[in-house]
Amino acid sequence: MAPFTKPEAVIKQAEGLVSVGQSHAALQSLVEMFSSKRFRSTPLATLEPIVIRFVELCVDMRKGRTAKEGLMQYKNIAQNTSVGSIEVVINRFIQLADAKVQEAQEQADKVTGPVDIDDLEASETPESILLGAVSGDQSKDRTDRALVTPWLKFLWETYRTSLETLKNNARLEAIYQQVAQQAFRFCLKHQRKVEFRRLCETLRLHLTNVAKYAHQTHAINLSDAETLQHHLDTRFAQLNTSVELELWQEAFRSVEDVHNLLTMAKKAPRPAMMANYYEKLTKIFLMSGNALYHAAAWSRYHAIVTSIGGKSEEEMAKLAGQVLVSALAVPVGLQGDDQDGKAKSSRLTALLGLTKAPTRAGLLKDALSRDVLRLSPAPIKSLYTLLEASFDPLTLVSSTAPLLTELCAPGTLYSGYRSLLERALLSRLLEQLSQVYSTLSLTSLLELVTPLEGFGAEQVEAFLMGCARRGERSVHVDHASGTITFIDEGFVLSSEDPIASTSTNTEASVQPSAADLVRTRLSTLALTLHNVIATLYPPPQLSPEEEEAAQQAKFVELVAAANAERHALSLRRALVARRRELLSELSARKEKEEASRRAETTRREKDEEQRRAKLEMAKKERERAQKEVESIRAEEAKKLAQTLMKKGNLKVSMDEMEDLSTDSLMRMQVEQLEREKKELNQRLRTAAKRIDHIERAYRKEERPLLAQDYAEQQAADRTIFEALQHSRIEGARKAFEGDMATKKRLSRMMQDYQQRKELIVARRSEDHKAKLAESLKRVEEEKEQRRAAYRKEKEEEERQRLEAERILREQEEEEARQEAERRAAEEAAAAKEREEQEKVAETRRKREEERAKVQEEARKRAEVEAEAAARAAQRRAESLHSQTQPAVRAPQEVWRRGATSNPPRGATAVPTPPRAESPGPAASATPAPTGKYRPGAFNRAREGAGGAAPARTASPVPPVSRPALPEPNRDDGFEPVSEKKVWRSRALRGT
Repeated sequence: MAPFTKPEAVIKQAEGLVSVGQSHAALQSLVEMFSSKRFRSTPLATLEPIVIRFVELCVDMRKGRTAKEGLMQYKNIAQNTSVGSIEVVINRFIQLADAKVQEAQEQADKVTGPVDIDDLEASETPESILLGAVSGDQSKDRTDRALVTPWLKFLWETYRTSLETLKNNARLEAIYQQVAQQAFRFCLKHQRKVEFRRLCETLRLHLTNVAKYAHQTHAINLSDAETLQHHLDTRFAQLNTSVELELWQEAFRSVEDVHNLLTMAKKAPRPAMMANYYEKLTKIFLMSGNALYHAAAWSRYHAIVTSIGGKSEEEMAKLAGQVLVSALAVPVGLQGDDQDGKAKSSRLTALLGLTKAPTRAGLLKDALSRDVLRLSPAPIKSLYTLLEASFDPLTLVSSTAPLLTELCAPGTLYSGYRSLLERALLSRLLEQLSQVYSTLSLTSLLELVTPLEGFGAEQVEAFLMGCARRGERSVHVDHASGTITFIDEGFVLSSEDPIASTSTNTEASVQPSAADLVRTRLSTLALTLHNVIATLYPPPQLSPEEEEAAQQAKFVELVAAANAERHALSLRRALVARRRELLSELSARKEKEEASRRAETTRREKDEEQRRAKLEMAKKERERAQKEVESIRAEEAKKLAQTLMKKGNLKVSMDEMEDLSTDSLMRMQVEQLEREKKELNQRLRTAAKRIDHIERAYRKEERPLLAQDYAEQQAADRTIFEALQHSRIEGARKAFEGDMATKKRLSRMMQDYQQRKELIVARRSEDHKAKLAESLKRVEEEKEQRRAAYRKEKEEEERQRLEAERILREQEEEEARQEAERRAAEEAAAAKEREEQEKVAETRRKREEERAKVQEEARKRAEVEAEAAARAAQRRAESLHSQTQPAVRAPQEVWRRGATSNPPRGATAVPTPPRAESPGPAASATPAPTGKYRPGAFNRAREGAGGAAPARTASPVPPVSRPALPEPNRDDGFEPVSEKKVWRSRALRGT
């Protein structure tokens, strides 16, 4: 890598290279500066003009990939400090590319018309190359197109590069949305439908990756209202562009994108934006042929426009007519779909912001409630009257056909509703005919639909079968008799049944069907019986006192229920408070975990970024080395080709040699050698065949001479064998004789040999013993060393074990200490809680004692008051008695408490009013005569009056009406707390 140069010197060097026509070298010098490690530490004020010049060179040479790499590196440097600098560079990049397209377009327009290329990313096809080679009439036209198409491709690549550079960064969100809308305008201006689809997919992918990059520093937060509004504006621009390009599938996907973003919005979007949203939905549903949801979209659009206001009467009349016509275009009796259809219906319902699927009747009712019928034009009012308000199946089609021709004439506002209104008209005709006829001939039906153009016998029959298949109408076609039978079974759900149909008739039926009778029989019977019971057994009329008593009983029940609810509410409050504490702890723990996870993710991303940078550097180095290797290979291939041509092993021209690599040359040489080898093999096969034929001829000629040659060969072989055998025997005899002579000569030296052998053996035995002793000594020394090493190893292991035991013991002691501290803390908390409970109990006991004291004082006051009242009553009775008795009284009569007065004989006894506080046995009918006091007379009088005199008891306290004392309040905030169970480890549960 070249040494780092100052940025000012780099830009001067690049300008100098450009001035002498070395643009590639200038661009390469700037790229090398970007790859330098000190590039990141360069001030942005110095880097910005360099990057702009770099972009200009990339645009001039159409180096889109190089521009993308440079912009990515510049974004990584400037995104934290200067977002405006990135915006300036991106805008400059797009402006330059757009200017190049405009310049090329102007040059091409001078000769030919506008350029029409299907796919800007597709390369030139072989057909176009062949056509350009064989035809010469439009060569200039194709040349002009070739001028414009590359710049269109480069401008499209510019937009993609800009979006990839600015994606998933909250600080660059504004310029990102701006570039996306510029890309939409580019696709719309040049009618680039394929590129528009790819652009939409790219934007969806970027939005999907928002959650993936949520942990980054400048991640996009869709919960932010401003950011979400930017995305909504871009998606609405995408929706408008797709509608103008007539890409209806892409428009529907854009609608889904808008709806997904609206569900994330915390506040309602602007009404004007939603009006645009529903207006585009009407076009999408109309092109898809979904009349029901098309009408629902118009209804939603009308509701928003009405709430916004600002429309003239003429515009509102047109809009009202549009709403009413779209609702009338929905077929009558449209059935619900199957499971897949229901899923699709729920999806479309959600896109419209409705809680349930729309129906034809509901749309018409909603339209009439907004006074749409009054504002609509006269032909539409007439159409509504014929389809919804009148019942004339025989003239329905003939009366409606002229209105359809007038409304749906080509070029009018309602021209797209012709087919939908005709289908709705046929469905209304069949619905009315099914109420009047049970069987109808096909010819009669065809005569009724004759005013409709394009509806013959086949089309009508297909429409009938479609209605029957979808369940809109139960009909049977009999081709043998040429009739149509409307099936009316009592136990089969019909299309008019509100249970099976999503829409109901707006007008009353002429006669109820069998299914209606069966379905409503039980409800009619129940209603009738209810009326009979109400007539025979009217509800009883309660008196005011009974009503008040009932109200009082209800009030008591209500108070009891309120107390129970208050108690349950206090329990719930305590539970909620505890749950809130647990949730706060859990959230705090989760936040800590999330923070650690984010830190770990940031670290991994930083490592990954460094790894990617290293890989990028290595990749560039490999590419440079690859280029050098390719150049070296080209030189080697050229030299090899020249060498082979000199040797004559390769036959190739110099023009073809420039396009050949070393591998190609070697392959060509191998192929040439293979051909020569095949030719040589062919010649060898021919020679071998010729030699074979000659050998066959030789053998044919020598066959008669083989027997004679064999006999001669046998005789010669026997002579040779006998001579060899004789010479072998003679040689063996001579060798034996020589060996015996040598043995006899050497036997004289045997004694000296034995002595020498014994001497050598003795000497070597001593050497062996010395070496054996020395080796045994070394073995013992080695064993001792091994024993010492083993003992040392064991001592080290024992020391490590003791150290580990010590550490484990210290850890256990620390854990035991912590456990003891924790238990002490728990016991202190339990003691504190018990003290609080005792304080609560003491407070409650004191309150009970005060209440008992108050009750006792009240009871005593009541007794005193009762005794005073009794004495007053007694005095009043005595005064009354003294007035009724004679003037002379026996002086012996003395009043005794509890004794009855004895009147004189013959006098009528005046009963003394009983004491209120001392109820006793009933007084005797005949009172005892009064007289002188006699001991025991009082008891005998009582015995005579009614039996044994019971012992006098304390006077009961008469009932005194006083305010009820308040019951002890169990909801005063103190609740009995059960014993708190503290978790203990298994080792401490026994203590």
